Amino acid sequence: MNLKKTESTVHMSVLLKEVINNLNIQPNDKVLDGTVGGGGYFREICRLVGNQGTVIGLDQDKTVIEIMKSESSTCQRYLRNENFRNLDKVLNELKINQVDKIVFDLGISSDQLDESGRGFSFQKNEPLLMTLKDKLDENDLTAMEIVNNWGEDSLADIIFGYGEERFAKKIARNICKSREEKLIKTTFDLVEIVKGAVPQWYQHKRIHFATKTFQALRIAVNDEMEALEEGLKKGFEYLEPKGRMAIVSFHSKEDRLVKRFFKERKLGQTGLLITKKPIIPTRDEILENPRSRSAKLRVIEKI
Repeated sequence: MNLKKTESTVHMSVLLKEVINNLNIQPNDKVLDGTVGGGGYFREICRLVGNQGTVIGLDQDKTVIEIMKSESSTCQRYLRNENFRNLDKVLNELKINQVDKIVFDLGISSDQLDESGRGFSFQKNEPLLMTLKDKLDENDLTAMEIVNNWGEDSLADIIFGYGEERFAKKIARNICKSREEKLIKTTFDLVEIVKGAVPQWYQHKRIHFATKTFQALRIAVNDEMEALEEGLKKGFEYLEPKGRMAIVSFHSKEDRLVKRFFKERKLGQTGLLITKKPIIPTRDEILENPRSRSAKLRVIEKI
C-alpha cells in the first residue's frame, strides 16, 4: 500500500524550529534536504530561501517524492528518488558544485510507519519488509529474508548491535526455533516471537518490548549506518565554506557516528561545532509527538 496524502497521514517534523534556526537559512541559499520524508523541513526551507533559492530534496521512498512534486512551491526545487548516500550523483547531474546548507532527518516519518504497509510498525499486521523502497526487485533485502535465513549469531549481532536489545540472544534463538515450524511472514508473527523470548516484566515497560528488534531489522535492511557514514562524508565535501550541516538522529549508534564525524572535522580544523551538545526536544514537543523523545540534533559549520 502506497502512502496517500490524507488527514490520517500527518507527519510532524521533529525539532523543526531548532533545525531551521541553527542552519541559519538565508534567501538565495542552495539547500540539500537528504530525507524529504513528510516534507516539514523541505516546505519551510523553500519558504525561507524564496524564489531565488534552490532546494534539492532526496528520498529513498518514491511515493514521498511524488507527493511533494504534486505540491506548489515558492522556490526552485529538484526532487529525486535517491538515497542521500548518492547525493554526489544527484548534484553532479544538476551541475551543482556546492550547497550552502544540508539537513538529514534519520527517523522514519509517521506516514511511513502508519501507512506504508511495509511492516515498519509492530502495531499493525503487515508483510515483514521494512524497506524504504516502494518497489522491490529480486536483489533487495527484506526483514522477512533476514529472520528466515540468517544464522542465529548474525541475528543476535544485529539485534544487539543496531537495537541495543539486552535480550538479543534469546530473541535470535526464538526466531530460529519458530521458523522451523513455519515461515515468519508478518509483523505480528515477529511480535509474538519476541514476546515469547523476553521476561514478563519486560513486556510491560513504557517502551514496547519489540521496539528495539524492529529498529535493528529496519537499520539492517536499509543499510542505514553505512549510508549515513557515506552521506556525511560526501555532504561535507559539497558544503560551501561557512555552510552548515544539521543531522537529526534517533538512535544512540547513529548519534555516536555523527558525533565522531563532527569531532574529527573540528580536530582537523575543517569544521566548527555550532551545537556543543546535542539539542533535544522540549517536554511540550515530546507530549505532542511522543516519537520525538529520542531525537538529537547536531550541527556543524564548514570552515
